[in-house]
Amino acid sequence: MIQAILVFNNHGKPRLVRFYQRFPEEIQQQIVRETFHLVLKRDDNICNFLEGGSLIGGSDYKLIYRHYATLYFVFCVDSSESELGILDLIQVFVETLDKCFENVCELDLIFHMDKVHYILQEVVMGGMVLETNMNEIVAQIEAQNRLEKSESGRQP
Repeated sequence: MIQAILVFNNHGKPRLVRFYQRFPEEIQQQIVRETFHLVLKRDDNICNFLEGGSLIGGSDYKLIYRHYATLYFVFCVDSSESELGILDLIQVFVETLDKCFENVCELDLIFHMDKVHYILQEVVMGGMVLETNMNEIVAQIEAQNRLEKSESGRQP
């Protein structure tokens, strides 16, 4: 099961934080900081899997991440998840963001947070993977966009 999804920039500023396990806010902030420091000190040519930090469950949990341009996409998962499957899921999520925002960048995550969360909910809900077919995800997002446009056209 996916325990948390974290996206932060090269300076450690969180751009998307989604926990699927309840933690107090202070602990969540510590987890983000610890995760950033664990991931940052690794070379780009080293494996993208590492054991979870002490705050999120230790050796029973794994951090699986990808570094794209200025953003780190980190999924914290328990031992039941496949590392390669989660790497593929990160790729699907990033490519979906790229299609929806036409060359996604850090500012898209900041200024369109609601849309980013909607996309994430199409992929993962409650820590479980819902959809991995990018075309299906994009079709659902386009349907949502059409619905929003039609509703905004009716309002005076």
